[in-house]
Amino acid sequence: MKAGIVAIFGRTNAGKSTLLNTMLGTKVSITSPKPQTTIFPIEAVFEDARGQIVFIDTPGLTGNTMQEAIDLIIYLVDHTRKRGEEENKILGIARQFKDIPKLLVFNKIDLKEPDYTPHYLFLKDETVETLEISALNGTHIKSLLTSIFDHLPERDKIIDTKDMVTPLVNIDSKTYLAELVREKVFLSMGQEIPYHVRVMTDEIIERDNGSLYIKSRIITDSERYRKMLIGAEGRKVKEIGFKTRREIELSTGKKVFLDLTIEIQNG
Repeated sequence: MKAGIVAIFGRTNAGKSTLLNTMLGTKVSITSPKPQTTIFPIEAVFEDARGQIVFIDTPGLTGNTMQEAIDLIIYLVDHTRKRGEEENKILGIARQFKDIPKLLVFNKIDLKEPDYTPHYLFLKDETVETLEISALNGTHIKSLLTSIFDHLPERDKIIDTKDMVTPLVNIDSKTYLAELVREKVFLSMGQEIPYHVRVMTDEIIERDNGSLYIKSRIITDSERYRKMLIGAEGRKVKEIGFKTRREIELSTGKKVFLDLTIEIQNG
């Protein structure tokens, strides 16, 4: 089998999070392994019959240990934006990883204009392969995964997942789930509740039938915001719960029961 550590480099809004979500699909193990199992800031683990891809978080990738550990870099480009100072800074960081193979991946090919692809073609000389994808629409994602595995070494799994009851039951599951709920709050509420919300996950239980029971609280600082989060006849909190539950079910392949409540805490 093949296995490797992969870092995704790209400027803000290049589509890194969307790409991860689309690539991983129902096979995602969004996880940070138990303490002492790894030094890597892991974002997600993908596994299939070909092997294992460990995606790591790119901010703060410094030092020889990290550089030696990475097997492949995906350099993600948003072709609809001109090169600028931020792009040059990200490119400069990526170039520090001199001996690590890099895939040049043009994202957002579903958008035809504006097109600044020629601004980035010089990068072909610094990368082992060039691909075009739409992370949002899933275009050529299978080809990207194939290319990733093509450039990874033959080796055993890096992260041992066999003892994990479910990808979500691990040391950072509660943090991950809290952020997932908070994301759905912002998606459902728009600009109505800017920064008056935090989320706590109190319980994650796998039941005997394989389903997951999750208890989370949305905490806000005023009655006004609590009422807005609940919505008329409870429609808003139901919407937030539905979106959260659906994403967890797609990620784990398990039935999910989400106990979501809203409370006020001052200070």
